[in-house]
Amino acid sequence: MQDMSRRSFLGWTAVLAGTGAAGCSTGVVPSAVRRAEPFTLGVASGDPAADSVVLWTRLAPDPFAADGRGGMPAEPVPVEWEVAEDEGMSRTVARGEVLATADLGHSVHPEVGGLQPDREYFYRFRVPGRGGALSPVGRTRTTPRPEDDPTTLAFAFASCQNWGDGFYTAYEHMAQEDLDLVVFLGDFIYEGRIGATKRGQAPPAQVAPEPMDLTGYRLRHALYGSEALLQTARARFPWIAVFDDHEVENNWAGDVSQVDDEPDQDPAVFRQRRAAAFQAYYEHLPLRAAQLPVGAAMQLHRRLPYGRLADFTMLDTRQFRDDQACGDTTLVGCDVRFAPERTILGAAQRDWLLAGFSSSTARWQIIGNQAPMGQTDNDPGPAVKVDTDPWDGYVADRNRVLAAAADRHVRNLVVITGDRHQNYAGDLLRSWEEPGAPVVGAEFVGTSIASKGDGADLTADSRTKRDATPTLKFVNDQRGYVRVDVTPQRLTSSFRVLPYVERPGAPVSTRAVWSVEDGRPGVVEG
Repeated sequence: MQDMSRRSFLGWTAVLAGTGAAGCSTGVVPSAVRRAEPFTLGVASGDPAADSVVLWTRLAPDPFAADGRGGMPAEPVPVEWEVAEDEGMSRTVARGEVLATADLGHSVHPEVGGLQPDREYFYRFRVPGRGGALSPVGRTRTTPRPEDDPTTLAFAFASCQNWGDGFYTAYEHMAQEDLDLVVFLGDFIYEGRIGATKRGQAPPAQVAPEPMDLTGYRLRHALYGSEALLQTARARFPWIAVFDDHEVENNWAGDVSQVDDEPDQDPAVFRQRRAAAFQAYYEHLPLRAAQLPVGAAMQLHRRLPYGRLADFTMLDTRQFRDDQACGDTTLVGCDVRFAPERTILGAAQRDWLLAGFSSSTARWQIIGNQAPMGQTDNDPGPAVKVDTDPWDGYVADRNRVLAAAADRHVRNLVVITGDRHQNYAGDLLRSWEEPGAPVVGAEFVGTSIASKGDGADLTADSRTKRDATPTLKFVNDQRGYVRVDVTPQRLTSSFRVLPYVERPGAPVSTRAVWSVEDGRPGVVEG
């Protein structure tokens, strides 16, 4: 069988031509690795295309080893992969071998090409040689071809999984859904020091300190990645992932660290920290070679078509933004947030986004976004009180994007968002500063998987936001995820919520259903 994947970086060959049989291995597998269980962090796939998908695993027989190396030796280790049409792995369609090196924490990201469009596949990894370990079997799916006209698309989106705040029961329910893919919108890990937790568990002592270097970030990712329910959801569907702030540090902005007493107040030191965080993020997510970080830079914004039904346009609202206005807080006033030169996207990414508005032929433009784009008022009176970290702190950029969507005749603009640890369904206006401005799109904000711990249907905070913001039609403060079903006629978001997360075993229910009808911007209930 022809090897379907070829790429190289960091001076080493990532995928080797050949059948992937043990006799073709170019490296020697240390006996300790063969004897151990190296797949402790599971398997995953991501960024599906019509003819390809990226697979992922990281060899880590001791994921909490204090040096961050996962219990692996310094030398490279060959890892075989195979893709089949059946879960029993009897009808193999592609196989190959990838070299796992210490440079990337013995993670591997083979990109498997030559696949059929809109097709389910199964995959696994193997450490070759006598007694070599075999990974669990993962499931993935390719997308329709860009010129195809699929009639359905089902996906879930999620964000914000603070390990200390609760259990990942939402993933147990998500894994039982019939989905084509999952979109993760940021805060895959949280960087703060872990002390007392709401789940009543403590991490290994070496994992608890706030990470500042590659070792620390690898250990933090290992803690999150070792969660069995997260592993189940990652193995069940292909994921499309972007980061937000906590993968590096709370509310970082470009080269600016959060204001605190840490040494990364020096921009040069912060860039070193950011580079370490980016590398660890890449090592633990199913990302393609195009997303491989170069120092403190990472190409994260990208566009993934799903036939002519939908385009997923994934944004990066952290790397290229200006610092938050008026001290990164929630306040009334702050004229700086209206300054025309302020940007949350950076000029190059914004131009790329707007060009996509003009060139796309998709019926639904789905924008993967980190923090709420729509205005979120916190004062039910005449004043407008907003948080300056989301798009409310970058009003000119928001207005440019939403005006362009209208002026370039985007048929259906739908923004999906994380960050807020609350559920919203709301309308997007061309401008919140112009009375009578038209609705040009819809935004669905998904709550957290675990962050904030047990929720409630409405809290004082979420009730205030609902009452103060006329464009917010639905607000909820429970934990969970959002399931989205798309047809040519309608995009429907079902808010799936859990009554608690601070103990395991919560049931799931649908709290509300809100939709967007083709050609009619804004949200409707049901």
